[in-house]
Amino acid sequence: MWAAIKARLGLGSPPPKASSPAAPAPAAAAEGPSPFAEGFGGRRLTAGTVVDVLDDLEIVLLQSDVALPVIEKMRRDLRKELSGRKLRWGVDAESAIRHGLESSVRQVLAKPGIDLVATIRAHQPKPYVILFVGVNGTGKTTTVAKIAGRLRDAGLKVVIAAGDTFRAGAIEQLLVHGERLGIRVIRQQEGSDPAAVAFDALEHARAKGVEVVLVDTAGRQHTNENLVQEAKKIRRVAAPNLTLFVGDALSGNDVVEQARLFEESLGIDGLVLTKLDADVKGGAALSATFVTGKPILFVGVGQGYADLAPFDVDWMIARLFAEGTAG
Repeated sequence: MWAAIKARLGLGSPPPKASSPAAPAPAAAAEGPSPFAEGFGGRRLTAGTVVDVLDDLEIVLLQSDVALPVIEKMRRDLRKELSGRKLRWGVDAESAIRHGLESSVRQVLAKPGIDLVATIRAHQPKPYVILFVGVNGTGKTTTVAKIAGRLRDAGLKVVIAAGDTFRAGAIEQLLVHGERLGIRVIRQQEGSDPAAVAFDALEHARAKGVEVVLVDTAGRQHTNENLVQEAKKIRRVAAPNLTLFVGDALSGNDVVEQARLFEESLGIDGLVLTKLDADVKGGAALSATFVTGKPILFVGVGQGYADLAPFDVDWMIARLFAEGTAG
């Protein structure tokens, strides 16, 4: 994202040469000279040129899948950072803009997180229940398996409820994961009541001293009222301590809208974003947490069970402001 912003604003390029008085002024290019006015001892940003910077910034952010509410915040923050400052060409201007944007992004991303293992260990009575929701095709079932493996590796006893009873393939997928991980999967036949599966998993956990129940659910469009009502029934039965929305970072602004509507209809406590390692733009992560007000707890960075990382704000900012790509 940062490389695209630099290119749009002309940062890091030499100042334009003065045109001959007889020559017509050249038309402004999309990635032309920086909109800084020359002043004594440097180049001062006037109110007008700040607006130019912000307008160019908005275009880049929109292209980077950043939602409008986030862009508006970043515009306000950067206007406050830049207005009335005298900046030399090059390093000063670039540093001021970058500092302002990084500070704004950090405010958006720095939601209080959850130490999941410590929270589960401290929670009484057991089991601690985590419900996973999201639309089709986001990697939700695989995420359930990854978190199950992570908790198992921390020494916790885990059971998985195969609550996606609409697809036999989803049940089979969890059974394969459970066998590989050595974790029990509670299931019923295809077409069974998902809430009944969650109930069975809770009863099993209480009887066997299992500390964590992970409840998978069918991928459902947030606009499908019948499936949303079913998810509410699962919530009533499972009484989850934590509800996680799983979204695909590569889906751009779609994942932002999905997260917002799931928060409104069901209520969520945190976000898990899959395929973030392949998302060169990064705007979806920034936007989803801003729009929902919920923290990103984990990010998918690969296909293996170990490729689920706790979200790290510094890591995300480093990706967004990397010099190497213009995404």
